[in-house]
Amino acid sequence: MGRVASGARSAEQAGTQTSPSSVSLESGAGNSVLDSAQLVQFYRLMYAARRVDDREIMLKRQQKIFFQVSGAGHEALQVAAALAMRPGYDWFVPYYRDRALCLALGVTPEDMLLQAVGAEADPASGGRQMPSHWSSPKLNIVSSSSSTATQVLHAVGCAEAGRYYSRFPDAAKKPTEDAGEDYRAIDYRAFHDVKFHGDEVVLTCIGEGSTSQGEFWEALNTASNQKLPVIFCVEDNGYAISVPVEVNTPGGNISRLVANFPNFYFAEVDGTDPEASYRAFVDAVEYCRAGKGPAFVHGHCVRVYSHSFSDDDKNYRLNEEREADAMRDPLHKLQMRLLREGILSPGELNALEQQIDEEIAAAAVRAVAAAIPPVSSITKHVYSEDFDPTRPQLTTQPRGMENGAVRGQERTMADLINVCMRDEMRRDPRIVIYGEDVADASREDALKEAKGKGGVFKLTAGLQTEFGSARVFNSPLAEANIVGRAVGYAVRGMKPVVEIQFFDYIWPAFHQIRNEVALMRWRSNGGFQSPMVIRVPIGGYLTGGAIYHSQSGESIFTHIPGLRVVFPSNALDANGLLRTAIRCDDPVLFLEHKRLYREPYGRAPYPGPDYMVPFGKASITRAGTDVTVITYGALVPRALQAAQKAEREHGIQTEVLDLRSLSPYDWEAIAASVKKTSRVIVAYEDTKSWGYGAEIAARIADELFEDLDAPVKRVAAMDTFVAYQPVLEDAILPQPEDLLRTIVELRAF
Repeated sequence: MGRVASGARSAEQAGTQTSPSSVSLESGAGNSVLDSAQLVQFYRLMYAARRVDDREIMLKRQQKIFFQVSGAGHEALQVAAALAMRPGYDWFVPYYRDRALCLALGVTPEDMLLQAVGAEADPASGGRQMPSHWSSPKLNIVSSSSSTATQVLHAVGCAEAGRYYSRFPDAAKKPTEDAGEDYRAIDYRAFHDVKFHGDEVVLTCIGEGSTSQGEFWEALNTASNQKLPVIFCVEDNGYAISVPVEVNTPGGNISRLVANFPNFYFAEVDGTDPEASYRAFVDAVEYCRAGKGPAFVHGHCVRVYSHSFSDDDKNYRLNEEREADAMRDPLHKLQMRLLREGILSPGELNALEQQIDEEIAAAAVRAVAAAIPPVSSITKHVYSEDFDPTRPQLTTQPRGMENGAVRGQERTMADLINVCMRDEMRRDPRIVIYGEDVADASREDALKEAKGKGGVFKLTAGLQTEFGSARVFNSPLAEANIVGRAVGYAVRGMKPVVEIQFFDYIWPAFHQIRNEVALMRWRSNGGFQSPMVIRVPIGGYLTGGAIYHSQSGESIFTHIPGLRVVFPSNALDANGLLRTAIRCDDPVLFLEHKRLYREPYGRAPYPGPDYMVPFGKASITRAGTDVTVITYGALVPRALQAAQKAEREHGIQTEVLDLRSLSPYDWEAIAASVKKTSRVIVAYEDTKSWGYGAEIAARIADELFEDLDAPVKRVAAMDTFVAYQPVLEDAILPQPEDLLRTIVELRAF
């Protein structure tokens, strides 16, 4: 266990306090580490933070801003953290109460007020996020969301990335132009400047209530196991909105619960005392910089105002309790100390406060008058403006192409996915691959006699052996951990290619994907990006896969702006689309149908290390004139079977269009085929109601109605779950016979 800060108490000593007002932690006043100038600096920053809060409250009452959340009562702890660290050198992953922290790091009051009014000039988000959602690439303050606890996993990934660059500094370099080709056209690295330091520290902050979230514990697990230089600061004001600490936390004290994590420095302090707080953070930073492991600083603060302007704590707190908190207000306590010890005279204190008041008032006037974002800016930064993965120029010919065919031994989809990752890892040192069971063996000695795992489907087999455990490694069995850490890697310019073992278990990571991964670029107004690849085996037709190994649900993810979703049906497309995904500057959900991994259908020779397929470009896998079948994934070979039988038995010429990419999708190819055949079927493996095909069918009916000679038909799974019994599974999932019957019916319409 790490040491405990001087003037702080260990979790074992802390007991089980249930209210910050009852905390009696050691004060730093008797063992001063701050001189008079530093105490004045503390007060200046704390007072500025409080006055920005007050100014926002005034503006909210005047209906000039639209939301307000306060950091009042947390200022001493936050300023202590900032002054113990290095802005623009260390990394910061805050939460919405961290106003004083960000001010102390260099965010200005005007920056904050611009965000409050939603101004175009708001440097954190361009008017896209609520106030107090901090972001500053210059200061290494990573964009934060309204979600609770998601950010602590980003901090872990940030620390992992910094450690990786320190071990492999050449990975931080941008690629150079090769043979006259502009690498900017094919490589996300061109748009990401990397900065790192060997002794950098990552600070992440969280409210005590949010420590109930699983991602908090997942972050502690990984930071502890890897001895990462992450400081976890818990700002404990005793309440999660109206829920008191003893309801959130067993025993009412988070320090007691985390005390047995190995490799940690622990400190529990009076967060209203700048002296004790500063001493704890100085020691925590020193511990982390020395590479000893992570730190946990638990500061007992007070919430001077209600949770937010929308909340009134008089509805759920006793007046006596509120008055006790007011007596512990860190701003008033420090003000009294400055006067009592003669550090400032009343006149000097008034002059300091008046100067800050005037500066903030002037900043508010400018912010309120600032221009709001134009409507034309809404779609900017949903996706990368630098790298367009739909560009036709990305289309390449496979190596060894002769007379429309590729020479060489045919290989499965699983093989060509593996070789694509191998090729790209050789080309790009920023790629790391991790997930559950993806390594050959975490205990490398086992590889002296064992073959190695390399994924439950063997798609990552041999990658750890070739590239080492720093680049290919196993994660904990925790999907949010996998994706949340990938955000931290990605904002530092790396390319995590992570695996969720089965689509059926992606749901713990959905929160990270929906609220963090896909939104990072847009919500930070282009300040931060999170390009990654999330590989996911998906789908049924497994003969016994049952409910929890046969799920589809791609429409849930195609509904998310900012996320690319790709779904190949054959080996060659899988290789080319995965290469585009890895080189892309956007996050990509790469869906791999388990049934197709080693099917005879769709095998192809190795196309070479530079073969790419652009996103949003469908493939006509069978030309026809009578009926169009629009499909993807495992329905492609089934549609081809039905089309062949329709021609053989009924003389019907069916065109089969493989979408390959679901978001974006190739509307032009769909429209061209529908106009040619005037009859269309949309086939997909997910449930018929609310499935992906419903949107395609609706758009065809909306925009191509005059080109249709028959209703748009859907062939899909029953609106139920996939059963284990094979006879039931066959009845539930769409089969070639279902497609054939619909083709014949539609042609006869």
